[in-house]
Amino acid sequence: MSRLSRNPLCIGLWPDRLIVCADRRGPRPANGGKNVVLVDSLPESTQWQAAVDGLPSALALCESAKLDVTCVLSNQFVWYALLPWNAALTTEAEWLALARHRLAGVHENAATAWALRVSKTGPNGPRLASATDQALIDALTAKIAGCGARLVSVQPYLMAAFNGMHATMGNFCWLVIEEPGRLTLALIVDGIWRLIRNHRVDAGWRSMLPEILECENALLAIEQPCTQVVICTQEAFCANMHGGLRHLRSVEVSKACESAGAT
Repeated sequence: MSRLSRNPLCIGLWPDRLIVCADRRGPRPANGGKNVVLVDSLPESTQWQAAVDGLPSALALCESAKLDVTCVLSNQFVWYALLPWNAALTTEAEWLALARHRLAGVHENAATAWALRVSKTGPNGPRLASATDQALIDALTAKIAGCGARLVSVQPYLMAAFNGMHATMGNFCWLVIEEPGRLTLALIVDGIWRLIRNHRVDAGWRSMLPEILECENALLAIEQPCTQVVICTQEAFCANMHGGLRHLRSVEVSKACESAGAT
């Protein structure tokens, strides 16, 4: 069956919720453009199990058959590493082997069976390695198929946010991605990815953002500290909160998910 005869839908998976977003080309959820399904995780379950178990309820919100589903995964379900450009690595298998070695060295307690991806960030630039638990991918595929739909794409939230906003970021910019209790920071310098970092934060992180970025700038010893910021948030962000930062754009998580489904 042609993909054109099916209906695309995007679902964002977080440990405590699923966000069902209207794809630009497909049907809208029954309640409009966005719906949130809250889930409760069990102490003995894996971090992502509650979100997977909530998928039937999320899919039921879209009154359409033959769904092609794109899933955007919380950064809490994904491990990242930047791999410096290496001209000696000429095949995808070699880059994947390097990614596996690098991630295993940094994340000793991570999943032993990984679904790995290595993405180009620019010509002769670092490659972005991302990994998630292969059991999560298998569970997503089975659960969505059991609802009569089809999983067609899985994207980390970091990449979904970047792809949705890179046109406004320029060549020297911080990308700040909020999730409950957590910020993921990515720095792009001269169009090259320089850093990916996670921070645990509380509800007052907005007031602390200049200090967080100032500390990261200092650790990187950048000659000209970066003060340009693009922010992907759970809720609306006040652009006038910080005079020392040049706030380029904010986007809410549902918009990032919509962009993921449209790619």
